[in-house]
Amino acid sequence: MSIRTRKTFPGNTDTDSVVQHKLLHSVRTRYLRLVPLEGSPSGGMGLRLEIYGCTYKSDVADFDGRSALLYRFNQKSTSTVKNVISLRFRSRQAEGVLVHGEGQRGDYITLELQRGRLALHLNLDDAKPQSSGRHTSVMSGSLLDDHLWHSVLIERFNKQVNFTVDRDTQHFRTQGQEDSLEVDYEFGFRSVHVRN
Repeated sequence: MSIRTRKTFPGNTDTDSVVQHKLLHSVRTRYLRLVPLEGSPSGGMGLRLEIYGCTYKSDVADFDGRSALLYRFNQKSTSTVKNVISLRFRSRQAEGVLVHGEGQRGDYITLELQRGRLALHLNLDDAKPQSSGRHTSVMSGSLLDDHLWHSVLIERFNKQVNFTVDRDTQHFRTQGQEDSLEVDYEFGFRSVHVRN
């Protein structure tokens, strides 16, 4: 379905002034075409603009140390060559799993605290005997059990991975032959285990 709407916005008449237009309603579109209709009194025509989107509010989950959040896929399994996982966490515990997903072939991704550091474990290969030991593990951060907020960003495209913890980024390639991650059913976000 294609709906085309035309609207004219008056602009500035000199090179220095700024003109702002705020839309009354949000617009959801794939394409936006802007065409200057008139030039300045001196005869020149130009277009310089900035477009701002609506603020985005994501869902926030709070964990009490014994809870988990499961994200279930629409299909039995999903195989991806690109993943982006972004989260913020805080903990007083130095050990525990934060994120985990695995597939029937043996693929998995796990993000866990180990002695106050974050460890990212990633295996893209089948769990066959010749593939054993082909998983990749990378450590980042330190003193992450300080009960302060820490941000994590995992970006993967094929075998290339960027692992960022509090603005410190590590770039690495996964081991093995495969470049897709196959995860079955669900992805688990867990709170750090509380020891009694």
